[in-house]
Amino acid sequence: MSGSVAESVPEPEWKRLDRRTVTVTALRSLGVAVAAGVPGSFWLSKVFPLWAVLAIVVAAAIVFVGVGTAVDRVRWSRTRYRVLPDRFELRKGIVVRSRRSLQRDRIRTVDITASPLLRLFRLVHVKVGTGEQTSGDSSSLSLNPVSRADAEWLRTTLLDRAGTREAEATQNGTLSTLDLSWARYAPVSFVTPTLGAAAFGGALQVSEWFGLQSDVVMWAVDLLDEIPLVGAILLLVAVGLVVGVVAATALFVEMWWQYRLEREPGGTLRVRRGLLTTRSISVEERRLRGIELVEPLGNRLAGAARVDAVATGLAQRQQERNADHNTLHPAAPREHVHRIAAAVLREPVSPTEAVRLRAHPKAALGRRIRWALAAVVAVELPLVVLGLTVTSVLLHVAWISAVVLLPVSVALAFAAYRSLGHGITGGYLVTRHGAVRRGTVALRRSGVIGWTIRQSVFQRRSGLLTVTATTAAGSQAYSAYDVGEHEGLAFAEEAVPGLLTPFLERADR
Repeated sequence: MSGSVAESVPEPEWKRLDRRTVTVTALRSLGVAVAAGVPGSFWLSKVFPLWAVLAIVVAAAIVFVGVGTAVDRVRWSRTRYRVLPDRFELRKGIVVRSRRSLQRDRIRTVDITASPLLRLFRLVHVKVGTGEQTSGDSSSLSLNPVSRADAEWLRTTLLDRAGTREAEATQNGTLSTLDLSWARYAPVSFVTPTLGAAAFGGALQVSEWFGLQSDVVMWAVDLLDEIPLVGAILLLVAVGLVVGVVAATALFVEMWWQYRLEREPGGTLRVRRGLLTTRSISVEERRLRGIELVEPLGNRLAGAARVDAVATGLAQRQQERNADHNTLHPAAPREHVHRIAAAVLREPVSPTEAVRLRAHPKAALGRRIRWALAAVVAVELPLVVLGLTVTSVLLHVAWISAVVLLPVSVALAFAAYRSLGHGITGGYLVTRHGAVRRGTVALRRSGVIGWTIRQSVFQRRSGLLTVTATTAAGSQAYSAYDVGEHEGLAFAEEAVPGLLTPFLERADR
């Protein structure tokens, strides 16, 4: 009787993407057509009369929008997905049909994003992934778009894990929300001058689209003509920095507006953020192996840091790391960040704050000073050679740049040495390194699956080695660089007893 009842249970029906995808595609195509048509009209108007330009541009826009809409209509009609008890399936394809599935027990992430256009229709883009580091998109399935309600249902259904609720129910809720005062840390980064320079380049590019680049350049030259050269350079730098500060602050607000870090029933950490494009990233706590406290140079000088997750199935690919895909908390005062790290790890005190890191031998400082001097020589030597053979002006460029680069490089070498450290506290091993970007990683000792011991010829002569803990999470390798030989091996043996023992030689044997 029970067998017949089981057989009579129907399989879940296949679901479609939201049909409004056709409207969204039509509007997106129209926006692209307008963005390309406006500057294109200025170029065509130099060759054809106005009525002919309008006819060409309008006809091209109609064809472009029509073809894009028709293709998306076919895509919508041939895309289906469903959730089964053991797997998630997706069927799609226009010319080549494909049917792919992910085992539900391997699904690690369900990320939800919504561009401004999708938000207008209350739609979202859902990406379901296993987090495995594979080529192509074989480890993820994408649904674009679905309704918000369907996206939330998929997220809770696919990430729900039975048996994890009871022990965690008392600690659910909001861990952190946005404080707009954190925006003051956004301009204190290398992004600021980059955005300032990009603004100048963007203005020239836009003026070129409309055939006005030479006029813009001549206007700038005339404006700066009466100012001394040094003053003109300083003015351009100041304007670039002001633009960069405004752009960096605006970028921070766009990325982190309405930020919330929450712990949900079922053992999931969820990050929600975004002003124009909203994002929702979920991390299973049982896949969390630790955290990384990231302190870029500017933030470190301002007493700020951010928190990144070290988790299996999260931000394995380089493009995702660059997109802050694994960031749990934006740059904020260091004391606050330590509290958030402790809450994320369910510890009374963050391991990055509780441990007193051991300093590395002075030989490690010597190595970093030599690297700094070698870098300066690599920059200056070509300038000197060209100055002696081509033009003497480059000799002046060489000595001026050397006066700047030499103390900066040596200062960074000392900063890199002071950043080195390692230690053990409770169930975590902690390593730290980096001058421009200092990272302090607290990794669960139970998550270490192996050790890699590296020693170059130069390290061997200095009595140093690099000890790397390998894990299935995060970047998959976290190192204590240039640690003393005996201290490094003892650190690895103490962190995970027995894992390195078969490869150690005892002095008393």
